[in-house]
Amino acid sequence: MAADLLCGWPRWAAVTPSEEKKGRREPVISVQGVAKLLGKKDLFREVSFHVHPGDRIGVVGPNGAGKTTLFHILTGELEPDVGAVQRSRNLRLGYLPQQWNPRIHRTVLAHTLDVHSEVQSVREELAALHEAMGRETDRERLRDMAAQQALLLEKIEHLGGYDLEARGLKILHGLGFRDDHLDRPVAALSGGWVMRLELARLLLSEPDVLLLDEPTNHLDLESLLWLESFLLSTRSAFLIISHDRAFLNRVVNRIFELEQGRFEEYRGNYDRYLEEKTKRREIRAAAQRNQEERVRQLERFIARNRYRKDRARQVQSRLKTLDKMEHVEAPEEEVGIRFEFPEPARSGRRVVELHGVHKAYGDHVVYRGVDLVLERGDRVAFLGPNGAGKSTLLKILAGVESVDRGERKLGHGVELAYYAQNLLEQLNPELTVLEEALQVSGDLPQSRLRSLLGAFLFRGDDVTKPVAVLSGGEKARLTLCKLLLQRPNLLLLDEPTNHLDIPSREVLETALERFSGTVCFISHDRHFINAVADKILVIRSGKVELLPGNYDDYERIWKSRLDAGRPEDGPGDPGADTVQERVDAGRTDRDRKRVEAEWRNEWYRIKQPMEQRIAVLESRLEEAQARLEALESRLSDPSTYEDGDRVRTLQIDYQRCRKEIDEISRCWEEEALKLEALEREFWENKEGIRGRWSAESGNPGIRFG
Repeated sequence: MAADLLCGWPRWAAVTPSEEKKGRREPVISVQGVAKLLGKKDLFREVSFHVHPGDRIGVVGPNGAGKTTLFHILTGELEPDVGAVQRSRNLRLGYLPQQWNPRIHRTVLAHTLDVHSEVQSVREELAALHEAMGRETDRERLRDMAAQQALLLEKIEHLGGYDLEARGLKILHGLGFRDDHLDRPVAALSGGWVMRLELARLLLSEPDVLLLDEPTNHLDLESLLWLESFLLSTRSAFLIISHDRAFLNRVVNRIFELEQGRFEEYRGNYDRYLEEKTKRREIRAAAQRNQEERVRQLERFIARNRYRKDRARQVQSRLKTLDKMEHVEAPEEEVGIRFEFPEPARSGRRVVELHGVHKAYGDHVVYRGVDLVLERGDRVAFLGPNGAGKSTLLKILAGVESVDRGERKLGHGVELAYYAQNLLEQLNPELTVLEEALQVSGDLPQSRLRSLLGAFLFRGDDVTKPVAVLSGGEKARLTLCKLLLQRPNLLLLDEPTNHLDIPSREVLETALERFSGTVCFISHDRHFINAVADKILVIRSGKVELLPGNYDDYERIWKSRLDAGRPEDGPGDPGADTVQERVDAGRTDRDRKRVEAEWRNEWYRIKQPMEQRIAVLESRLEEAQARLEALESRLSDPSTYEDGDRVRTLQIDYQRCRKEIDEISRCWEEEALKLEALEREFWENKEGIRGRWSAESGNPGIRFG
């Protein structure tokens, strides 16, 4: 194999200076006409592309389309059934698989730094030389040894060996490893942390091409943001399989799509790919319709003139045209899961409450005195750094995890369903798909249950598959199906999108948007959070902060204020009447939370009338546009012009309607700008209260009593 593969099991190889200085415009990987069979069926066919130095490529497609198989072909682990893959000489490939369970007895730091075989061999040679120099007494020989030592030290510097540990620590910290993790044995790590460790090794090795298969599945949001920044600055080309739309939008500039056996290449990020894909499908559908019409015309001519001797040559010409015509296939309908959560029973207003909750694991305290109330209809996304306790809190809310002190109180009529991050916690590997679904289907007829499983892509003999052989995506779909059968009004979801492809994530988003119950979820998919959440629960240092809005609102309004923090100066002044006075007087953490809640309530009270006016204007605008369309339709009807008076009346009404739309649009724009300005001034004033503005700034801001 020409390329060296960098991952847990294959070997490591150094990049030689001559290789690094070669022209960078030549492709480092060329794939020509590659196909792979799955039994008698094409998994994919006619795959051709080039990878150049510095390329940033996202690989997308539904689960089972062959993305991981394509990566195995690129690494040389699999041979294509048709076609060829060419790799540049001495190419270094770094491959991160979806799952890997190594048997390694070194520490986290030692395993991370062991990524460069040449650096290691030079260091061993240098250590042996130092030992020999300590025993040597001949001065001439010592001078030769000193010269050799200088050469070895220079070689280590050239290979980047001196700052290897510093770079390794930076990457480990960026991926969420703390200092106390570094001396732990690798064998003691969970599967998710092992994958982070392997990702750290790959990034540290700086290969020519990185192949990353779902690298974000095991990262929290902070580590994901760090990885984005790293990939934007790396010199390595990379191909990434990912279903995270925001991540792809940020880091890639080309998209490779595998879908229904076909390969397509697109320029731009994920959003640009969606736009271009829609255009291509429209063009293809139009071409197919045009071809069908052309075929019908040819066939009609042949049928009319088949037996006419004077048209024999024309008939033969058209028959040849039909034979030579390359068939244009219509774009196939995309197959994906489809479901909606059933209308749940109505719960009480307060769905779940936590009062003074404490939780610790040994000496590690996760929560101290947490108070939390979730109400009917809330859609809450949990945010916080890795290890902050997001999954623990979700388990406490679900009743799966007990508390050391405090109380968990479930509201009236609440029926909850809990989606665990580790799907094996909920699925019995010894049961079949159908048997697993029967566990929660109640008196639902088996024919109806099979139909429901079919909606989740378990069709025909698929329902007799053992759970143990299901892929991660199939287990995710089966668990979602079980949630649907339970008819809950409180959904607690821990990383529900991890094993879902993008179309399935979009279906889940839509289903949750229409769900009338309460949803609490953990996710690092920012697109998913924005689509579903209307509140953000920030978890840090054993405390929780419930804030309105989605992820973009958190980034825009809340994050900088929470990060800035504020030292607590002592108890607040109970006699203070205004927000400003309470802040100036100093307050306890509980006072601060109460005051900030007042800010939020005050803001909603101020903006509500403006939002109502905007909503009324939008409604009027829709009505006016509907009238305008009706008038345009009547004016485009030729029969209208048989009556001159009627035409004049319609034209007058049309002009009035246009003026009305212009006036409403102007008013709507003014109101929207006022609301935007008010919101900006409100939060700037609040930032000023927190000390971001000096008292001498002279800006009175807005005061609330």
